[in-house]
Amino acid sequence: MPSQHGIHSWIDGYFKDDWPDNWNAIEEFDTLPEKLAREGYDTALIGKYHLGNAESATDIFNKCVTMQIGHVQSFYENDIIDGEERYKHPGHSVDFFTDKAIDYIDQCSEEKEKPFFLFLTYPAPYGHWPAIQGEPANRYADRFSDSPMLSVPREGISKQMIDWISILKEKGLGDDEYDAMLQIPNDLPTLRNYYSQISIVDDGVGRVLEALENKSLADDTLFIYASDHGMSLGQHGFWGHGEDTWPSNTHREANHIPLIIKAPDDGNKQKVVDSLVGTTDIYATILDYVGLEMHSIKESPARSMRPLIENENIVWDNACFMEQEETRAIRTSRWLFMMRIQNTKYEFKHELYDLVNDPDERVDLALDPEYVDLVAKLSARLNEFFSNYANPRWDLWKGGVVKSNSSRPFLWKETWGDSWAPEY
Repeated sequence: MPSQHGIHSWIDGYFKDDWPDNWNAIEEFDTLPEKLAREGYDTALIGKYHLGNAESATDIFNKCVTMQIGHVQSFYENDIIDGEERYKHPGHSVDFFTDKAIDYIDQCSEEKEKPFFLFLTYPAPYGHWPAIQGEPANRYADRFSDSPMLSVPREGISKQMIDWISILKEKGLGDDEYDAMLQIPNDLPTLRNYYSQISIVDDGVGRVLEALENKSLADDTLFIYASDHGMSLGQHGFWGHGEDTWPSNTHREANHIPLIIKAPDDGNKQKVVDSLVGTTDIYATILDYVGLEMHSIKESPARSMRPLIENENIVWDNACFMEQEETRAIRTSRWLFMMRIQNTKYEFKHELYDLVNDPDERVDLALDPEYVDLVAKLSARLNEFFSNYANPRWDLWKGGVVKSNSSRPFLWKETWGDSWAPEY
């Protein structure tokens, strides 16, 4: 994870033919594994690599076992890059990467020469066809075979999602992959398949924890379980990430991720922390636990979560800031405010939700006269945050570009001119 982890969406299959073979989304960053390697850590990436050409992942990590293609087409029969070796693995990729992770833990335990950093990135559950299309065929299939999946919302498709698919086709970017987004929320086999993949991930995480226990490493290891993004399974009438509507959104389901941390020598203490944190804070937390200070990272809003983990009473700025191309947002314990870029030909509207009285984010208060001052205040906080931390080179709202891709290149070309183009 780089010191300013990416906030622009670029993982879009319909642009992949434009990517050069050697593209690298983090080339200019001093990354976490590189920092740790300089401090004497052995570092390993095991799993999906999604920040550039997988062939170059070994330049960042001492050890690399990954899939040749980061976009998951299937959990089976994947082409594997294993150091200098190349081969096809017939079995489930989550089980394969779990086995490799355990082998790495065993190796580090036996050699005992260096502390280690393992970045285990499972490709599942992955929320798109063809990977999760059809009834599950894995060992957890029976668990969901008769389930009506009543916990998954049946809200119908939102206008914002229909608008997004329509504009993709209007711009010549839509294809059958995005037609599938309209079908998935009501497709029972797909829903069962998706949940069965989550069970396989749960199983893999348990096996890795067991391996740490078996090697007497659990009490000396900082263990962090998280996800790269949330996933709307039909909430607010869309399936996918926040980019899958027009305009994009930052509703909770698409952005709220699981975060479980087991600190070294914590005596298995358990508590739930309600404070708001972001993924950049994971970076700062790891540096804190290994004894590296954050002042070495310039222009980063990252905060170590160690005080939240170790202390009951701590003063914490309870706010998260997000960006999804044309949408910037701030979430506090009380409010969610989505601010849209205004200097385009599209009439994007802001959104405001009261999270105490409207936790499901259904009643938009942005145009209510009663909340004019609040909208102005939250807008000012957003503008200040991005003024402080956005690198002008990558600031889309001020004519900057993206690393590798955008899901809305037409928007930025229309706004900033035909010369606008992603950098690779």
